[in-house]
Amino acid sequence: MRVRYRAPTVEEADAMKSDTRPLSPHLQVYKLPIEGKLSILHRITGVGISIGMLLLTYWVGAAAYGPETYDAAMGFITSWFGYLLLLGFSVAFFFHTVSGIRHLVWDVGVGLTKEEARRSSYAVIAATAVLTVLAWIIGLA
Repeated sequence: MRVRYRAPTVEEADAMKSDTRPLSPHLQVYKLPIEGKLSILHRITGVGISIGMLLLTYWVGAAAYGPETYDAAMGFITSWFGYLLLLGFSVAFFFHTVSGIRHLVWDVGVGLTKEEARRSSYAVIAATAVLTVLAWIIGLA
């Protein structure tokens, strides 16, 4: 059975008008769910990884140019700003990877209910944190 939309009458429209009702969608009324936030973050981290690959290319290129260039690159990478970039790159990498695996699971039709999607969202955040910390512990050891 197909339901058709019926426009409200003038009287119904006047009754629906209210000075206290916000315009929809309104930022104070609508809250983006965690699944939507992580979807946006998945796209942002994809771009961040692409930009972060420039740092990796710089490092490999510096190694190819000789010891002086490599030492200069390592001086930058091991500075506080370089470590900050590497931390951001590793968080983006692990988040994008784990979130991508979640999307692959969704592609086979598993975990599509609202509750399962919410739980998997928090699992993605937790896995990203654990993998990032483990990688830094192993990398700095």
